Amino acid sequence: MNPKIILRRVFPRALAATVVFLPFLVTSCQKEAEPALTSNTAVPSGVTLNTTFKNATALSTFLGTTVKYSAPISLYKKSNITITGLSITGGSVPCIQLTGCTNIHIKKCKITGTTNYGILIGSGCSNILIDSCLINNVATGVFAVSCPAGQIRIQHNQFQNMKGPYPKGAFVQFSNVGGPGNRIQYNVCENIQGQSNPEDGISIYKSNGLSTDPILVLGNQIRGGGPSTTGSGITIGDLGGSYVTVRNNTVVNSGYWGMQIAGGNHMTITGNTIYSAAFKWSHAGVGCANFSGLPAYNLTISYNRVKWMCGDPADLKWYSPVPTSIEKDGIYSILPTGWSTNTFGASISATVLPSTMITWQ
Repeated sequence: MNPKIILRRVFPRALAATVVFLPFLVTSCQKEAEPALTSNTAVPSGVTLNTTFKNATALSTFLGTTVKYSAPISLYKKSNITITGLSITGGSVPCIQLTGCTNIHIKKCKITGTTNYGILIGSGCSNILIDSCLINNVATGVFAVSCPAGQIRIQHNQFQNMKGPYPKGAFVQFSNVGGPGNRIQYNVCENIQGQSNPEDGISIYKSNGLSTDPILVLGNQIRGGGPSTTGSGITIGDLGGSYVTVRNNTVVNSGYWGMQIAGGNHMTITGNTIYSAAFKWSHAGVGCANFSGLPAYNLTISYNRVKWMCGDPADLKWYSPVPTSIEKDGIYSILPTGWSTNTFGASISATVLPSTMITWQ
């Protein structure tokens, strides 16, 4: 979640079971205000940028060639543009900002070095594809906000070291995104302790897919979270929403939570792998509750493999003697469909993800 929060705990949790029922267990967010359009350099309409690569020092590993350096880019009501082969350092503005744009493809770019968003997909955008980019050392990687027509696709990228601070700090956040064709899939994401200040890895806030075409969070690899005690690997249903499916993702040491449903309807977390060692900010592997203030129903958490060690002192202090950690794989205040199909205490470790994840440097 980029936006966030409040009501992390309402009363002590003193149950020693791996899987427990508890009210008010999920952290919730409040959306950050949509940023104003910045006055960056605009790219001419209808052109493909920098398809010849001449700089011998940038991104040769994953491009097989190199890129051209560019100032930040801002597009307003533009269509049918491909942005490729650029290395963009944002400074204090988004590296790339889109507003009211359609059919924009951003690929094979390095997005880096901003205290703002790496890529901001703003009001009224649709049919935006971001793929095969390296996005690192930014406040939030990709933020899509107020895009009701959909087709926002973030795929096959590598993200490293989201700087935050709260309410920023996600690799990808959707806020008030709707319509068909919305995908966050097959991205590789890592936050390194001491080099990052993340919140949620992937956050779906107040967004609505379709019954026939849900927002899909698929096949992502996420490692690293904390020291925030409100962040997660993946959170959906934040402040409501509907028709979101999280499937076949792997999260490791992702912060306070592994994954959570925080409200909404027709929300599904299925077939994922969730692991954490004990950290002072690690709370629980997977959870389900309603923090939206709106009706919550048709919530499913099924067929996940979970092994989560809780090291949060606020949890451990209720035990006597106080342990150094406990296993807390799953908790809920609303029992989701499929709960008994999950494998809690799974035989997994941090090695479910490779030691080197970010290979495009």
